[in-house]
Amino acid sequence: MRQLLYVSSRPMRIAVNIGDILHQSRRNNGAAGVTGLLYTDGTRFLQVIEGPEDAVDETFARIKADPRHRAVVILSDRTVTTREFGDWSMARPQDTDDEDAFDARLDRLLSGASDSVRGTFRGLVAARRAA
Repeated sequence: MRQLLYVSSRPMRIAVNIGDILHQSRRNNGAAGVTGLLYTDGTRFLQVIEGPEDAVDETFARIKADPRHRAVVILSDRTVTTREFGDWSMARPQDTDDEDAFDARLDRLLSGASDSVRGTFRGLVAARRAA
């Protein structure tokens, strides 16, 4: 099974509706047998996708072709024996979340992830807060 972790940016000229992305991602990834985790603050996207090799390839090709993504950079591409993300999830602060509430939710979503994947998500969240 393949696990791919990437980061990308939203072009400033393109508006993004996170709810639409979530709905579309759940539908497409469920059909492809791909699971993972997506964090977005509306400007940056950090996503890990995992599943059969061909399904991850097709999903990532679709992401790279999506005009809502630019500067797509692969951070990790590895083989895993079992899924670290059993369900598709979207991690992003809700309007009612304080930092502690969001951190607790993110920790739950990352509980089965490798140290490197968990660290990458935590690092981006910390950097976006500091910006």
